[in-house]
Amino acid sequence: MYRTVYQKGCFSVLYSVGGQPLSNWSIHTQNGYVKRIMDEDIKSMVLEIMGTNVSTVYISTPREPKKELGIKLPFLVLLIKNMHKYFTFEVKIIDDQRFVRRFRVSNFQSKTSVKPFCTCMPLGMSPGWNQIHFNLADFTRRAYNTNYMETVRLQIHANVRIRRIYFTDRLYKESELPQEYRLMREPKTKGSTMWNAPPAARPPSPLSNRDAQTETFEMDENRVETIKGD
Repeated sequence: MYRTVYQKGCFSVLYSVGGQPLSNWSIHTQNGYVKRIMDEDIKSMVLEIMGTNVSTVYISTPREPKKELGIKLPFLVLLIKNMHKYFTFEVKIIDDQRFVRRFRVSNFQSKTSVKPFCTCMPLGMSPGWNQIHFNLADFTRRAYNTNYMETVRLQIHANVRIRRIYFTDRLYKESELPQEYRLMREPKTKGSTMWNAPPAARPPSPLSNRDAQTETFEMDENRVETIKGD
């Protein structure tokens, strides 16, 4: 989808203020909804995804199931609001072994689990708006001892509000970002146009394969499995 597009700096895949923010996304709403609303904290239109079951309410890009994003930039950044409900998102990547790996991040899981093709990680968020920084290259290397090549699919589930989702070639300071990539908020004082940057949250890095030989992970509520290296 974007393999032939020039990729450097910040590359946006969703911007809630745009005319058609979900033009490249499919929408799935079973017992929930996806809509744009005005967020009072930042005084801006945002995308809200809400539902009673996080697995049945989500947006996914590319829109067509057989297409791939083809984004090679290694950092994923999400500007999202903590709704104090269950929330999860999934990133599907390809590594240099040509394997498709999935990273699932959620706020309702307490431990990391590493399987051959899927790594699940917990996410802690501060109240209000957050910046989620996801180092795909580092996580791929630590979890699978392989090199990140590109992101092929991104899926965002309920329950969350989204300002923007974008990829970058490196981690940028707030002052280095273009104005439109900063999280605009209600002024604190007269003449002010923006609050300080929201907290930057990062999922814990997966353990390396060497560490995974002896580490026990909680795979689900009733089963515990020990991950062993080759």
